[in-house]
Amino acid sequence: MAALVLFGGGGDLAMRMLLPSLYFLEHDGLLPDGLKIIGAARSDETRDEYVAKVRASVEGKAKADDAWSEEAWARMDARLDYLPVDATSADSLKPLKDKVGDGGVTSFLAVSPSLYGRIVTALKDAGMAGPKDRVVLEKPVGRDLKTFLEIDDAVAHAFRENQVFRIDHYLGKETVQNLIALRFGNTIFEPLWNNLSIDHVQITVGETVGVGDRWPYYDEYGALRDMLQNHMLQLLCLVAMEPPSDLDPDSVRNEKVKVLRSLRPITHEEAERVTVRGQYVAGTSEGKPAKGYEEERGQPSDTETFVAIRADIDNWRWAGVPFFMRTGKRLPEKRTEIVIQFKPVPHSIFDRDDTGEVQANRLVIELQPEEDISLSVMNKRPGLDQRMQLQPIKMSLSWGQNDRRAKPPRRRIAYERLLLDALHGDSTLFVRRDEAEQAWKWVDEVSEAWADGEIKPQEYVAGTWGPDAADMLMARTGREWNSGDA
Repeated sequence: MAALVLFGGGGDLAMRMLLPSLYFLEHDGLLPDGLKIIGAARSDETRDEYVAKVRASVEGKAKADDAWSEEAWARMDARLDYLPVDATSADSLKPLKDKVGDGGVTSFLAVSPSLYGRIVTALKDAGMAGPKDRVVLEKPVGRDLKTFLEIDDAVAHAFRENQVFRIDHYLGKETVQNLIALRFGNTIFEPLWNNLSIDHVQITVGETVGVGDRWPYYDEYGALRDMLQNHMLQLLCLVAMEPPSDLDPDSVRNEKVKVLRSLRPITHEEAERVTVRGQYVAGTSEGKPAKGYEEERGQPSDTETFVAIRADIDNWRWAGVPFFMRTGKRLPEKRTEIVIQFKPVPHSIFDRDDTGEVQANRLVIELQPEEDISLSVMNKRPGLDQRMQLQPIKMSLSWGQNDRRAKPPRRRIAYERLLLDALHGDSTLFVRRDEAEQAWKWVDEVSEAWADGEIKPQEYVAGTWGPDAADMLMARTGREWNSGDA
């Protein structure tokens, strides 16, 4: 691959995530030899001005991770270039085409998805959509199935499917990839990974921040489309999919598509029972007063900033096992986790009066704020009591726990893995077209059920875990959300 072109190269995503990720890859010696990195945007600035902005963005992050090196930066600097372009115009792209040549270009569209169709058409007309070229699309692609297909049809007209890399940055997280290793690299888990041993699964993506000045975007999408359609359904697929025959990209993605096709549709008759919509009102967040969503927006809105859903997968492995998902803004903690709750022992031989209830095993996969995998098991409490006393303990399955002296690896930005895979043409951790179609189809059914049932967002105070109905969603089944300390 001769060049990586960052369209929107001066924007927030490029400066905050993409360019620091590329620096770290450079620092670790992982970028392909001879790769050019070209920022492309409308701003009329010189290469030196652009490179100075990149350095300012990268240096702080690198020093915070003790990874700043003048030698690594010198190598990065030598790769960097900048070109002012109108990415929607083939004529404007001609100088860029001349600069990158015919060695193969990966075009990363770090711009508004509304521009994707026009940009890929211009890339094709400019000769930058040939057999050696690739395109990387940042989510969200569309806001429903109809708009996704409109955009993706334009992409398909310019690029073949194996040239298209649809990013969901959650799939680049080390712990998410470790879930695949945990499931399919160990014999102790997979025999238990079914409705005979697992009671339910929880997926939580909690954010303490509000929408703020992002409300024009957020008001169009809401929590359902912004988070659940992509990140959360991808996590659900990795938990629920059947073992693939190998790690070939299509083998893995075939199994994820089967999960999405097995999701039980949510009708408007069921929507009020299995879904919860919420919107935060004024409260306290992280010890500071926080405005409500409508105050930030400046007028009333029916957009949800919180959603909780019970999803059911109608296949042999997961029949009867509910998957509970919740996500929201202005929650008490920034926390992303997957909880695999196993069933309790069928009969306890321990005296409950003396020992308390024997707790069922629980596997917790934490993605943020820290990355960790832990398994809770029951253990004998030390002592000489005549009756055996039990207590739950957490066993960490994370890297380095078996060697306290080992220096933990640097916590990588998720985009590092994904950028490297895109440059090498490995699409395993990217979303295929039929995956995205199935996810949008299911989410559209939820959205239509809300509209048909006239289900409006329920208020919740900023700094709380959403509306009371979210707790009731679990309580009706005799379950409760993980508190984070179990």
